[in-house]
Amino acid sequence: MELSHGKKEAENGRYIPRLKKHYFEFVVPKMMEIFKYENPLQVPRIYKIVVNMGVGKWRNESGYIDEAIQDLALITGQKPAIKRARKSIAGFQLKKGDVSGLVVTLRNNMMYDFFDRLINVAMPRAKDFKGFYSSGFDGRGNYNIGIREHTIFPEVPYAKIKYVKGMNITIVTTANNDQEAKELLKLMGMPFRD
Repeated sequence: MELSHGKKEAENGRYIPRLKKHYFEFVVPKMMEIFKYENPLQVPRIYKIVVNMGVGKWRNESGYIDEAIQDLALITGQKPAIKRARKSIAGFQLKKGDVSGLVVTLRNNMMYDFFDRLINVAMPRAKDFKGFYSSGFDGRGNYNIGIREHTIFPEVPYAKIKYVKGMNITIVTTANNDQEAKELLKLMGMPFRD
């Protein structure tokens, strides 16, 4: 079973990520068999991956934001967008216009490459990693992962790191519910504890 746009890319000799090929050749037929879809286009897919990094208490530290931008660009392969506070919040010592975080939205080939590196290279390097928790689903087929140390990504030069940063990764799927999304991510190679 092959969807038309996957065939076109292969014929043109363009680069196709390993997991994208795996999705069309293995995941689509398997999901159709499990959930009894009538059409291959009904099969859920990963739509985008959003990587967020908050700057928090370090936002006034000189060089922190520049280092965070550089590290996030190395990890994702894309320059992050800077998010600023829309209003002042005294409890957080935040003024309107202050940098509150960085965000990168990955789609298509870059998304598949990042997902491949996340599940096969980065997360196995995390301390005490035994698989992902099912509690990360939001009820609408999307999955959230919290990472405490960005140093698990091999792209980041460990010797030059001044601050250890955390991040949140949201995997947005076209699945209608968590059951379909979990099966999709499992078939894509994501290990779950339960």
